Amino acid sequence: MVRLFESNLIRQRQRVYSSRRYVTQPIVVVNLKTYETAHGASAEALARAISSVETSARMVVAVSAFDLSSVVAAAPNLEVWCQHLDPVGFGSFTGWLHPATAVERGATGTLINHAEHKVEIEHVAMLLDQVPEGFTVCACAADIEEARALTALGPDFVAVEPPELIGGGISVTTADPTIVSGTAAAVKEISQQVGILCGAGVKNGADVAAAIELGTTGVLLASGVTKAEDPASVIADLVSSL
Repeated sequence: MVRLFESNLIRQRQRVYSSRRYVTQPIVVVNLKTYETAHGASAEALARAISSVETSARMVVAVSAFDLSSVVAAAPNLEVWCQHLDPVGFGSFTGWLHPATAVERGATGTLINHAEHKVEIEHVAMLLDQVPEGFTVCACAADIEEARALTALGPDFVAVEPPELIGGGISVTTADPTIVSGTAAAVKEISQQVGILCGAGVKNGADVAAAIELGTTGVLLASGVTKAEDPASVIADLVSSL
């Protein structure tokens, strides 16, 4: 097991923010997860479809470690993140996902602490200290309290996603808009340097517009794109109001 930070070192990090700065450009992050329609060759096709849409928004695809290199090659103009990384160095770490290898294979960022792959806050803190300057880290939170704790560590983005709404048919912006606006306010109270995303049930341009209106920088979504018959059309609609 990887040795994680002691609590006093986490508190030290909470007082020293990262030197990273996020740009207020709207961002759409599409998480491919491990959907049958979004792995292997399908992941490459989805990345090309996303990349084909003309928009001023920052477009990102988060992929499985298995698909990282092939997706980067398939869509060289698209920003590609990992879905998860571990704070490990070179050596005896069988089965862990090494940040330096991800960078070498073309990743420019990562999700961490997604509802489907939760980690201890020490894991997030250690990862933030290990990744290189300019490598984007988006820490996922289930609620406002967790968003506060993650923001204090200084990631580039915090994404709030109520677990009960993930993969559902109703966007968080409709089902629970107060958690979106509340998270945005909580994050901004702690740091003006951390961007805010929201996810869970986001499907269309109206959901994205509502997210921005509620104070976010953008959205994190999955099935709305990965299960679509025409992903490029869905992406075009998602960014239509940006």
